[in-house]
Order: sequence, then structure tokens, then C-alpha cells
Amino acid sequence: MLKNLSFEKPIYVLAPLAGFTDLPFRSVVKKFGADLTVSEMLSSNALAHGSKKTLHMLEKSPNEDPYSVQIAASQVDMARRAVEVLNEYDGIDIIDLNCGCPVPKVVGHGSGSSLLLDLPLMGDIIKTIKETSNKNLTSVKIRLGFEKKNHIDIAKMVEDSGADFLAVHGRTRAGKFKAAVDYDAIKEIKEAVSIPVIANGDIDSYDKAKWVLEHTGADGVMIGRGAVGAPWIFHQLRSGTEHIDKNLKHEIIMEHFDKMIEFYGDHGVSMFRKHTHTYSKGYRGASVLRNEVNSISDIKEYRDTIDEFFKNNEMVS
Repeated sequence: MLKNLSFEKPIYVLAPLAGFTDLPFRSVVKKFGADLTVSEMLSSNALAHGSKKTLHMLEKSPNEDPYSVQIAASQVDMARRAVEVLNEYDGIDIIDLNCGCPVPKVVGHGSGSSLLLDLPLMGDIIKTIKETSNKNLTSVKIRLGFEKKNHIDIAKMVEDSGADFLAVHGRTRAGKFKAAVDYDAIKEIKEAVSIPVIANGDIDSYDKAKWVLEHTGADGVMIGRGAVGAPWIFHQLRSGTEHIDKNLKHEIIMEHFDKMIEFYGDHGVSMFRKHTHTYSKGYRGASVLRNEVNSISDIKEYRDTIDEFFKNNEMVS
């Protein structure tokens, strides 16, 4: 295993989440407790064809060590070409194949959870990534099936194809993000394979993360939407305490804003509005703050406004 990624104790992973888990957000969760961060999902076609936008998304923060890049692929050859591009980049430790994304645009191209309909092809793509990659590890993110569960078959194919570990989102593709997460099925996968298994799906609190680890026997948890508006969940898990000091929350929010400006420049202000909305949920005066920041475009004015708000206001719920 990597020097900074051991499965001897549970690991805490930030899930890739389009539009949210960009470099600034990843650097913040890494600083405050995540063991592993993963890039937003990148198209293997876009990588193979040298898309500037996609290559820019490979950029990582200096503190992201180890760092995983997730790719979507529907063809063996395109996966190989994408990995050959990634081989040229230092600082990537893991290449992760997405076999779980339920979004129609992705599934329509034959990638994401569409691969669950063709396990031999999925296996061939995993083998190709493993054989072509010069990175330390190869991992796979799966769901429990497409329409129906065939999670054990999927997990065994992942293992047999040479993946070093897998992350399991405990729903089928048909379940999208609404159906109840089947943690029993994640437990069954953990018992059926010998590679490390990371549990994912609706892990939105310290208590839930602890329960999922205990119930499934998984080697770690992967948290996505549960970290948006609450990236301190990784600090809670790392420190082993549910309590989060108000001042630490304030510090994390300001760090996130500063990293957004550092990475995106002036555009970071408008991009941070959605984060301000999620961070202020449950705070007294949240709706007033949201209205206020919607009309602020100056960096200093925006920073002063949220700094003042999170320093002086308390959660009411």
C-alpha cells in the first residue's frame, strides 16, 4: 500500500462529486482529516484527446497525498489511451474506474453504471488500466447492479481483474440517489472478496459513518454529499468526537473561501455562493445572508461579510 494509505484502520475518503469536489474543496477536507481525495470524474475520451478543460481538472493541491483520479470509460482502447496520458503526470497515486455513475448522459455513452450490464467488458477495462498504469494502485467504484442487484458477481469481477480495492455505493443504478441504501449488501461484498472495501451512500453524519463501518465491516467510508456544507465530518471522524467547535467551523469555511479565490480568482466569488448557502443552513439569519451575498462580487466585501456572519452567529437547529 501507499505510505499514506494503509487499510489497517478505517480510511475516510472524499467521494468525487461533479461541481463540488474541485481542488479548493478537496484541499480543505484533506487538511482537516480526509485520508484520500478523488478528482471529479473525467472522461477517458476527453483525456485521450487532450481536452484542456479536462487536463486542468487533474491539477491537485500540494497537500493531496495520496491522490486518486477517477475516469469514466466504455472502451478498452480509450481507457488505455487515457491511462497513457495520466502516466505522464506526477502526483497521481491511484487511477479509479467509475462503474457507478447513474447519470443518463454518462450511461448513454456506455460508461459509468452502464458497465454493470457487461461484466466481461468491465473486467477487460480494469485489467487494461492495471496493466497500462504506472501508478501505485488501481481502484473501482461500483453500484450493486443496474436494474437488479448482482453485487457479488460485480465485486468478484473487480477483484479477479486486479483492482487493489473497491468502493461500493449501496444502491442499484435504478435506485439513483433516492432508494434506501442497502448496507447489508455492502457487508455481503466485504465478506465475499479479499481486497479492501469502502462503503458509500447516505453517510451524512459522524454517527452514521461509525454505524456503517461497524455494520458492514468495511475498510473505510466514502462521503460525498454528506460533506457538502459540512466538510468537518472528516475532522470529526479523524478526532473521534462528534463535537465541532464553532470556531473550527468558521476557520474551515474561511479556508475554503480563500482557496476558491486562490484557484479561480474573481470568479471564485460567484462560485462560492452555493457553498455559502449550504454552510449557513441552520444558522440564525441565514436567509438574510444568502440574499446579501447574491449581490456581492467584490472579493474583500464578500470575505468580510461571511467572516462576520460565521464568527458571530450560532446554529439554531
